[in-house]
Amino acid sequence: MKRIGLFIFFMIAVAATVKAQDAELVLQDESILVAFDRHTGALVRMENKRTGWIIERRPELGISFRMHVPLEERRYNFVYGQKQKVKKAEKVSAGEIRLQWSELESENGGTLPIILTAVITLKNGALTFNTSVDNRSKLTVETVDYPCFGDFNPPSRDDRLNVRTMWYGNLESQEIYPNFGNSKGYWGDFVPTKTFDSFRSLFCLIQAGGQGLYVELHDPSQSCLVEYSFEQYPANVQSVGSPVPRQDEISGLPVHIDFHTCHFIFTPPGSRKELVPVVLRTYSGNWHEGVDLYRAWRQTWFKPAHLPDWIKDVHSWLQLQINSPEQDYRVKYSELYQYGKECADHGVKAIQLVGWNLGGQDGGDPNQNTDPGLGTRDDLKKAIAAIESLGVRMVMFGKINWGDMTTDWYRNELYKYAATDPYGIPYVHGGYSYYTPTQLSGINNRRRGVMDFCSPAFQDLITKEFEKVLDLGASGWLFDENCHHGGVKYSFAADHSYTPPGYIYGADMPLAAKMRAAADNVSRDFLFAGEGHQDWQMQYYPCSYFRINGGSTAVDRYIDPYAPLVVAVTGVDDREMLNLILMARYIISYEPYHFKGHVNDFPLTLEYGKKIDALRRKYRAYLWDAEFRDTLGATVKAVGSIRHSVFVAKNGKRAVVMVNMEGNKAIEAELDLSNPGKLMVASPEDPELRPFQKKITIPARSAVAVMEQ
Repeated sequence: MKRIGLFIFFMIAVAATVKAQDAELVLQDESILVAFDRHTGALVRMENKRTGWIIERRPELGISFRMHVPLEERRYNFVYGQKQKVKKAEKVSAGEIRLQWSELESENGGTLPIILTAVITLKNGALTFNTSVDNRSKLTVETVDYPCFGDFNPPSRDDRLNVRTMWYGNLESQEIYPNFGNSKGYWGDFVPTKTFDSFRSLFCLIQAGGQGLYVELHDPSQSCLVEYSFEQYPANVQSVGSPVPRQDEISGLPVHIDFHTCHFIFTPPGSRKELVPVVLRTYSGNWHEGVDLYRAWRQTWFKPAHLPDWIKDVHSWLQLQINSPEQDYRVKYSELYQYGKECADHGVKAIQLVGWNLGGQDGGDPNQNTDPGLGTRDDLKKAIAAIESLGVRMVMFGKINWGDMTTDWYRNELYKYAATDPYGIPYVHGGYSYYTPTQLSGINNRRRGVMDFCSPAFQDLITKEFEKVLDLGASGWLFDENCHHGGVKYSFAADHSYTPPGYIYGADMPLAAKMRAAADNVSRDFLFAGEGHQDWQMQYYPCSYFRINGGSTAVDRYIDPYAPLVVAVTGVDDREMLNLILMARYIISYEPYHFKGHVNDFPLTLEYGKKIDALRRKYRAYLWDAEFRDTLGATVKAVGSIRHSVFVAKNGKRAVVMVNMEGNKAIEAELDLSNPGKLMVASPEDPELRPFQKKITIPARSAVAVMEQ
C-alpha cells in the first residue's frame, strides 16, 4: 500500500509539472532558459543554465508589460500587463515566440484599441525582444515598459547585485541588493526606485559577483530614450541603511525587485512604433566580460573618425581660461603667445583655450564671436598662428547647446529655437557661478535656454556659427558639455519643422555630421573633441576630455584602447592623478589654478608629468601603442594600496604598470604573470631598464612599468 501511495503521489506531481509546462512557452539553449505564461504573456522563469543562477524565480510574480496612456483630463492612466490576457501566444520555432495583446484595459480610461506585439528570439545565447505598438486609439502612448522582470533575484541571498552603466568616461556602479537606496525621491514614487538613462549608456550590466546579465539597447542611432528601471518591493526593511528584506515575504507582502526597460515612444493616435530591440545575454566573470559583449556588437557599426597625426603621439595639453561671464578679461589675445611659448619650452603640445568667445566661459553662448574686452578678432588669429608656429596646437573651447537668456540675441532670435516642455514653456538651465560673491551665491547667474538640436533651422544656425571657429586657424575645437542637455530629453516645440516631440540626444550625431562637413572644407585634420561624451559620439568627436578620481573605471579606454582621451591634472603635486593617467594611457591636461594659470605654475606636477611622458615615449611599444587590458592577465599581491594595469603590445609582449597609492610608505609588490618571458622594469624617475625578479619595492606615490622582453 505504501508503494502504491508513493506511486500515486509521484504521478500527481508529474501531472502537475506537465500541466505547468503546458501553460508555458519555453525557449532554451546552452546558456539561457526563459519561460512565458501562455495565458498572460508574463515572463515567469529565467535561468542562466551555465551557472544555475535563477534570475526570475517565482512565476506568481511574473509580469509582461506596462504602458502609460494619459487621458486628456487625467494623465495618470496605466495599462498593466498582469491585468490583460494575451490574445495570441505561439511558439513559432524552437528559437522564437510571438505574443500579442490587444483591446487593452486601462486603469482609468476603459478599453483602448491598442495592439502590443512582441517577438522573442533566442539564438546563440542572445535573448532578443523585438516589440511594436499599433496605436488605434485617440490617445498618445507615452511609454511602454518591456521586457519586464517581476522577480529579479541574485544568485543567492549572500550575493550582491550592482547595476553598472557608462557615464563621463567611467563605468558607474550602484547597488540594488542587499541594499537598495531610493534615487527618485520619496515624494515621487511608491517604492524605492532607480533608473539609468540610455543617452548615457547603450548597455547595462547587472553584476552579481562572478557573473552577470548584460542588457543591450540594440540601436546606436538613439531613436528614443530608454530607461533601465529598478523597483524594490514592498520597501526597505529600515531607512537608515536601506537593506532589502532577505526573506520572500515580510508583513504578509511579497519581497521582490522589478527590472524593466522603459521606452519613451510618444506614439500619437493612428500610428505605429517599433521599440528599440532589447538583447539580454548572461556572462561569467566581472565587468570586463560584460563590456566585451558590448565591444563585439560595437565593432559591427562603429565607424572610427579620422585623426590628425599629432593627436596620436605621446603629448600633453594645457587648459587655459582667459575670461568669464563676470568680465575679468584675465588674458588678452595679444598676451596668449607667452603661454604658447611656455608650453613649447616644456614640451606641452596643445592648449585648450577657454573663454575666448564673446561673454567668456558660460556667457554669451552659443556665440562664437571674439570679445572686444580681450582684443580684436585679428589679434586672436595672429596669436593662434604664432603659437601654432611653435608646434603647439590650439583647440578652441565652445558651447553650442545653450542660449544665454541675458543676451539681445536670445531675446530677439534664439528663443525661437529653445526646447520647450509639454506645456509650451522653455526649459532653462541654471548656468554656472564665477568668482564674484554675487555670482558664487547664485544671484546673478546667466540662465540659459536649452537649445533644440532637433530643429533643422537651429542646426543650420549653429553650423554657420561654427564656421567662425574654423576661420580662426586653430587645429581643433572642443565642444564642452556635449555629453548632456541639462536634464532635458525631449523638445515639444510645435514650430521647429519636425513632428514633436523630438528626442534631443537623437540629433547629436546629425548636427555633428553637418559641422564635420564644414570642417572638412577647411581641413580634414581639424580635430573634433568633446567633454566626457558617450562612446558612440566618438565617431565624430574622436577626442574626449574628462576628469577622473581614484574610484573611476577606465571603461572608455578598455572599449577603445587607442582613442585620444584627455584627463585633467589640477593638484600642486598631483602624482597620484598622473600615475592613474599613466595606468590608463590618458593624455595629461595640466590645469593649475583650475585651468586659470601658467603651465609652470605647479612645477612639481609638471616635472613628474614630463617624466611620465618621457617614459611613454621611450617604451612606446609597451605603454602607448599597446592594447589596454585593465587588470586582465596579471595579479599583484601587496600589503597596502597598489593599483595595476596590463598592456599587450602588438608583438604579444606584455607590460604591467603598478602604482603605489600610499601617501607615505613604500610597498613591496609581487607580480604574478602567466608564462612570462624575460622581465625588465623601469619607472618615470628611473627610466633605464633593469632586471625584474617577481617582487619589487615601489616608493610612496610612485609607479613602475614591468615589461616582457
